[in-house]
Amino acid sequence: MYKRKLIQIHKEDFKVKKSIILDVIKIGFPICIQDGFIQISFIIITIIANSRGVDVAAAVGVVEKIIGFCFLVPSSMLSAISAICAQCIGTKQHQRAKDTLKYGIIIALSFGILFTILCQFISKPLVSLFSQEQIVIMYGGQYLRSYIFDCIFAAISFGFSGYFTAYGYSIISFIHNFISILTVRIPGAYLASYLFPDNLFPMGLASPAGSLLSAIICIIVYQYMKKHHKLN
Repeated sequence: MYKRKLIQIHKEDFKVKKSIILDVIKIGFPICIQDGFIQISFIIITIIANSRGVDVAAAVGVVEKIIGFCFLVPSSMLSAISAICAQCIGTKQHQRAKDTLKYGIIIALSFGILFTILCQFISKPLVSLFSQEQIVIMYGGQYLRSYIFDCIFAAISFGFSGYFTAYGYSIISFIHNFISILTVRIPGAYLASYLFPDNLFPMGLASPAGSLLSAIICIIVYQYMKKHHKLN
């Protein structure tokens, strides 16, 4: 490429451009902190599960693996929406960015609904792939049948997170995740564990409830920003 002069490299090209670095930090740092808080919330929920005994801890661990697989769809869609919308914004195709958000959410939501329906019927067989202990299968089935609803609400919140990040508003993604973790996910898991010691179904609802709150916040913020022409 250099010999054919397809690119030209000069000494000035290696100078650090502070404005670009600041833009990268502005967008990347909130995402970094957000992912850190999410992992911390998973650790705290695991600690809560471990306090309920070995069988519950094993069931929660198995379900986390299954959920991790199901979450590949909304996570991938977040990245896809962010990348495609950024390209659309760069060429001032804002309507196309909105269409990307809409269809991205529809795709992820369809898979989330499918996974949720399937897990209502095959939760125990799925858990049995990882453990043959009947008590673990029972607890795991309970936990999976409620936790899997997170795939539905996460499809919405993840889609909006990718959209906001494309516009440079990654701080919004950080804020709604931070609020949902502190107000719903962790307190909900703790209260459900305390109030329902013999059933993991209520504890599994904590994560979907957190994602539902995130989705509601995202929709409200989107409507506000759209009304005030912040997304063009």
